[in-house]
Amino acid sequence: MSQQATQSAVAIGASVQSRRAPRVGATTEPRAVRWALTAIALLFLGLFLVLPLVAVFYQALAKGVGAYLNALTDPDALSAIKLTLITAVIAVPLNVVFGLCASWAIAKFEFRGKSLLTTLIDLPFSVSPVISGLIYVLMFGAQGWFGPWLQDRNVQIIFAAPGIVLATVFVTFPFVARELIPLMQAQDADEEEAARVLGASGWQIFRRVTLPNVKWGLLYGVILCNARAMGEFGAGSVVSGHIRGQTNTMPLHVEILYNEYNFVAAFAFAVASLLALLALVTLALKLIAQRRLTQTSSEPAAS
Repeated sequence: MSQQATQSAVAIGASVQSRRAPRVGATTEPRAVRWALTAIALLFLGLFLVLPLVAVFYQALAKGVGAYLNALTDPDALSAIKLTLITAVIAVPLNVVFGLCASWAIAKFEFRGKSLLTTLIDLPFSVSPVISGLIYVLMFGAQGWFGPWLQDRNVQIIFAAPGIVLATVFVTFPFVARELIPLMQAQDADEEEAARVLGASGWQIFRRVTLPNVKWGLLYGVILCNARAMGEFGAGSVVSGHIRGQTNTMPLHVEILYNEYNFVAAFAFAVASLLALLALVTLALKLIAQRRLTQTSSEPAAS
């Protein structure tokens, strides 16, 4: 009994000592330095992030709620909002399908050209959106490779909604794949192999095993993809033609309104405030998805 008591006392003492010991990697900077760094970070965020957002909403509501609602219900504004939503509704599902297929192939299979596919997925990150829009003009414009063939069949892509959708798909397709590839590569294949041994088909394995394991990463990628689709400016500016009420998305509509600052300044800030509000909602959803993704990825390690 005395030996057990001695061992218990040693264990308790070691536990207390470990609690009192400083954490590895904990900062030892003076409090003044920590406060100064925190103040600099908060000041930077306040000047370059919070203050511009406050200014946008202030200018949008400067002439009252009635003027704000009139700006948002203007026919050209409604057309821009509608086109933005249609573009996102088409581009995001296409990128989800591509992201799932690409990440599944890269994470689960070995094939020739795998590294090339991984590199091409990152292409929109390294190419300017203006260049990507210009590529579509060179392909589908009146003097482009397929322009005469499309004109003979009365099909218009450039300076029309299809061109905006194509340009948006190009600049947004890496987001879903880039979230899913490392997540699928980090997961064990034990559950999928067990399902395969039990006779499950490939579709059943994907739907009941793989997809539930990556659902939060998929949602995270969808949120980022949707945010970029609704806020894209460079590529859309090249292929849209800036036709008021027809080919202007919300960012393009804001640019046109702001260029007419002396007449419709409130209209420009109203539409810009709507974009900013969508960005804040996206940020909140992104934070929720990121937390759930972190919790999901830490559960296997904790178990």
